[in-house]
Amino acid sequence: MRKAAFIYDDVLSRHVLRDDHVFTPSRLKCTYELLNSYGAFNDSLLLAPKQADKTDLLSFHTEEYIEAVESISRGDTSFNPVIYNFFSDGDNPPYEGMYEASNLVVGASLLAAGLVADGDCNVAFNISGGLHHANPGFASGFCIFNDVVIAIKYLVEKGMRVAYVDIDAHHGDGVQDAFYMSDRVLTISIHETGKFLFPGTGDVSEIGAGPGIGFSVNIPLLPYTDDETYLWAFREVVPPVVKSFKPDILVTQLGVDTHYLDPLSHLMLTTEGYTEVLREFKGLALKWLALGGGGYDMGAVARLWTLAYGVMINREWSNDIPLRFQEQYGLKKLKDKDKPNISSKTRQQARGFAQASVKEVKRRVRLTQKDYRLSNI
Repeated sequence: MRKAAFIYDDVLSRHVLRDDHVFTPSRLKCTYELLNSYGAFNDSLLLAPKQADKTDLLSFHTEEYIEAVESISRGDTSFNPVIYNFFSDGDNPPYEGMYEASNLVVGASLLAAGLVADGDCNVAFNISGGLHHANPGFASGFCIFNDVVIAIKYLVEKGMRVAYVDIDAHHGDGVQDAFYMSDRVLTISIHETGKFLFPGTGDVSEIGAGPGIGFSVNIPLLPYTDDETYLWAFREVVPPVVKSFKPDILVTQLGVDTHYLDPLSHLMLTTEGYTEVLREFKGLALKWLALGGGGYDMGAVARLWTLAYGVMINREWSNDIPLRFQEQYGLKKLKDKDKPNISSKTRQQARGFAQASVKEVKRRVRLTQKDYRLSNI
């Protein structure tokens, strides 16, 4: 049994961005309750997070921005929300208590990072984390504080070499930008191409700069990419790159908006494909910090993250969801019964695009077991 920790407290699920907002923290409670119904925490640590210190936030965010978030969170009018990308009818609505809610997510990711770095467990999962779009001085893509960057900076300060792999449907732009000139952090993002999806970045040509050249890797995919093509592209790039980099710890952003039921993105993964990706991660990592991310169909979120944690702790869950959870949420089966209906022409187009992306990654980046640097081609 892998020594594992799950970071959660109900307070993480109580805030509301806006009544009609798709990013509903209640999905975290749903996931916790599904795992609990399976008895998942009999075999692992279940820990509640604490608020992060302001010094932790300052490792990435500007002091002005932190003060603005805290002020706006209280309803103070000293700061103009628009300057920091907060709009009442936009992606990032200001809401009461947003400072504490966002800060607690950072605290949860730092707790998980510390547990893994210090050897208290092999893997720790913070489902509330993975807020990979937030910038130093403004909110972006539902993300206020970038817990991912702050946790990785903490690990780097402890002398660790970090490989970060982001499987959210949306490009992990905030994390990539933070380490774009670093050779201590490898960032890999496999995502729906920015030609069709926010944030519009993540092209293969984004490879890092200065000392970080070759340490940013992007694998954009077309809408309607299915399990087979996604897994092929993932396996062609991610395992060899990570192994060549030789990290001390693997950090993953496990967004589940790649699932075919997700209302915001257009990738077509099933529970089967997603679980295979998690098995790949498990095979790569002695130390593994796992963070949540996107996912906007509550049932898919709960099922996929439950399957993910099962991989982490070497548990196979029954496909029949426990009755008490069924009665509350109406979900009966853990795994997908059906697969998305995709035409052969669309599959071929998605496959061709993935092949082109992978070919270009390999053209730009030479992989060996001894070193990792930009290709001479």
